[in-house]
Amino acid sequence: MAGPARPGEKFALLTPLRPGSAPRRFEKPPAPGGFFCARTRCPATFTAVPLRYLTHSLIDRDAWDDCVAAAEQVVPYAQYLWLLTANAAGFDAVVELEEATGRYLSVFSVPTQRRVWGREALQPPFTQQLGLLTTAESQHRHVGEYLALLAGRFARLHLQLNDQNPAPTLLPAGWQAAERVTYHLPLDRPYESLHLGYCADYRRRLRQQREKAGLTLAESADLAPLLGLFQREKGAEVGGMKPEYYQRLLRLHEVLRPQGQTLLLNAHTADTQELLAGALFIRYRSRLVYLFAAATPAGKKAAAPLLLLDEAIRRYAGTPGLVLDFEGGMIPSIARFFANFGARPVPYYTLTQTTRPWYLTWMR
Repeated sequence: MAGPARPGEKFALLTPLRPGSAPRRFEKPPAPGGFFCARTRCPATFTAVPLRYLTHSLIDRDAWDDCVAAAEQVVPYAQYLWLLTANAAGFDAVVELEEATGRYLSVFSVPTQRRVWGREALQPPFTQQLGLLTTAESQHRHVGEYLALLAGRFARLHLQLNDQNPAPTLLPAGWQAAERVTYHLPLDRPYESLHLGYCADYRRRLRQQREKAGLTLAESADLAPLLGLFQREKGAEVGGMKPEYYQRLLRLHEVLRPQGQTLLLNAHTADTQELLAGALFIRYRSRLVYLFAAATPAGKKAAAPLLLLDEAIRRYAGTPGLVLDFEGGMIPSIARFFANFGARPVPYYTLTQTTRPWYLTWMR
């Protein structure tokens, strides 16, 4: 009998028509997974782990948070409670599931919303980055593999990867990628060294404000006053800030605070204790996120935002591996503000796909 076919050759099956007749030759493709790899002479080197699309009700919360905590990418926004709080409609996901143990080896969150024209997957408020989170055992490491499982499920998708995901390539048909920028400042050095990295004007203004002693900085457990300040000073200017978003941020602070992830700093006048500015930071693993801030005109004049950021940097300076993510930088004036602390731009990518009819693409 002839030996096995070489890789790439078709497998020939010989079957006789009738006794004494010449055999007829049929072409038969290898079975899924490779015909000969099923034999002992070609043992498998690993067990394939499938990708699964899970609706929200099927997501195992513990397996999800275990994967996020062990992931090679540090993404505070990907925590289960964060996603559930920030996106009122919940979220679906594509996960790399180890069936024997139920563990998630990688996760790709898909925040969902329902519209009259169909379901959409959009980035929730207060959730700058999500994207693909992988662990050391992940076998599926390309974003395109996960996007392929979203085909036909949504009328519109707008998802933002995390800054640790590489620039996406080989995307499925219909997807478009665009680069965005945030700013990072590593906090592993002593405060004195970080302070020297500020621009000269910032160092001067900080020195002047400390000499005046006109402001007091203090931690707070109550986010409501800062939200009220933002609504009065900036609410009308920020069109995307819907009224229900304030409640979501309030709830997010409430669920993260017991876990020790929040730092809320406020700046008050030393004499009247009027709230002039505030800033909310989130600490998760090796990230410190500058999530939310607001200031009155008087607070800006007194350099209160500068003092609040400097205080956070002072508190966490010298922490090995910790990075302050300023969570922004697409607006030039804001980018300069962050860069003047010594922060550097870091790219991340957005992915979009629209399948709605052209006459509905203007609707949000």
